[in-house]
Amino acid sequence: MQAITVREPGGPEALEWTEVPDPEAGPGEVVIDVVAGAVNRADLLQRQGFYPPPPGASEIIGMECSGRIAALGDGVTDWQVGDQVCALLSGGGYAEKVAVPASHLLPLPDGVSLVEAGGLPEVACTVWSNLVGQAGLRAGELVLIQGGTGGIGTHAIQVAAALGARVAATAGNPERLRRCRELGAELAIDYHDTDIADQLRAASDGRGADVILDNMGAAALADNIDRLAPGGRLVVIGLQGGVKAELNLNTLLRKRASVAATNLRGRPTEGSDGKAAIVAAVRTGLWQLISEGKVKPITHTALPMSSAAEAHRLLEAGGVIGKLLLTV
Repeated sequence: MQAITVREPGGPEALEWTEVPDPEAGPGEVVIDVVAGAVNRADLLQRQGFYPPPPGASEIIGMECSGRIAALGDGVTDWQVGDQVCALLSGGGYAEKVAVPASHLLPLPDGVSLVEAGGLPEVACTVWSNLVGQAGLRAGELVLIQGGTGGIGTHAIQVAAALGARVAATAGNPERLRRCRELGAELAIDYHDTDIADQLRAASDGRGADVILDNMGAAALADNIDRLAPGGRLVVIGLQGGVKAELNLNTLLRKRASVAATNLRGRPTEGSDGKAAIVAAVRTGLWQLISEGKVKPITHTALPMSSAAEAHRLLEAGGVIGKLLLTV
């Protein structure tokens, strides 16, 4: 089969479309003939040598895909060859075929094409496990989504709104702010503003945000703590703003607030905190919202898998709204 490999860590030009051995389905696994995958920011880091795959995972980049089951490993009984699926991967998605645990498979939601589904598993599992599982977001609460027009943000706005939460989202220009409002954000805030906490309090009778989904990490930590309401929950899912910051525990104590930092790719396959459990929760709780049209895949554009280098350049340049897909 053909796949994208990294010649050596570096820029997008390091990505090559080349011949590699076909994967085989181990016990409890399936092999998927890939139709589409998606580009995530973690892929850019892996290409640069900063984010290696978990032990035992494929060295090929790619954390999600859609396609048709081509082969079943021993013990797989819930799926059949030919089934159309999408899958959460630990690696291997930038390829014509990929092996994946059957417990990481999802059926296509009603109304979603096989190509569109290639950009769903990573955002769906990230958003659901954090907004619902980690933060326990409830109807009527105010949630702040940082980076509202990225792949995670466009999905998170819709999910939070579908759950009955009040949604605030940040973005960097008027067009992106307009898109956040179209997706369901009640409050769209320019992230360059210095009074974000004041805007949140003005929208919530002085309380602030009950939940914050943050992709910046260290650079935004102090500001995010200030923006939290009493009993608020800050969930850090990205480190675009650095890894180290000072935390004022007294502010947390006074607000009875909490800070959590979570990672999806490094979780074990099985177990109560594993990826299989998250996939099952997504299928039970989120897939119905997608089938009802309350949450939709947001695709910026689709490029051939062999043009992965161009897709990486697009994502690094900024301006992408939603997901960048790669098609086989």
